[in-house]
Amino acid sequence: MASLQTLSKSFPGWVFFCCCCCLPLLLTSSLPMKGASTAHQAACRLRKINFQQPYIRNRTYTLAKMASASDKDTDNRLIGQQLYVNIRENNRCYLMKRVVEFVVKDVLLTEVKNQYPYVEEVAQFLASLTSELSSCKFSGNREHIEKNLAQMKNKVEQLGENGKTKAIGELDLLFDYMENACTDAPKKGGNKKKN
Repeated sequence: MASLQTLSKSFPGWVFFCCCCCLPLLLTSSLPMKGASTAHQAACRLRKINFQQPYIRNRTYTLAKMASASDKDTDNRLIGQQLYVNIRENNRCYLMKRVVEFVVKDVLLTEVKNQYPYVEEVAQFLASLTSELSSCKFSGNREHIEKNLAQMKNKVEQLGENGKTKAIGELDLLFDYMENACTDAPKKGGNKKKN
């Protein structure tokens, strides 16, 4: 009976001790939290609605069609499955973010913006997507991402002005690949190849 009374008197003290000392230790523990792996995934996700805006989808596809008509090179492809060689699925959105950044900065916002309509609108839209993905980082080894990105950039440079035309002509593919890699519910039958 005496031990029960002692325990009941010290119970508020134990609650205080646990709340003040143990809880902070648990919260600041270096053990990975269950949701830590999903934080990377959440940072590399866009809302599906971004890609369902008929106005910008139409502008992007129209621009791609116009540039594609000027593209004489049918042997090379910039946007395609070759970008994903040795890339884990959870890094594909990060890779596509990097591809879009390159296309916006080194293709769309160059002298070609005066050659085609809608370039600035499409560039702004794509830049807004990469801005939303600003906290999207790669996980694991970065080597394959950089290698695949470098191969695409080199191909654009090797093709010269036609490389930029080809990149613009494949904006529809870029749009689809970005949607499939960065949204939770990829389009059915996406990533179709075009000639």
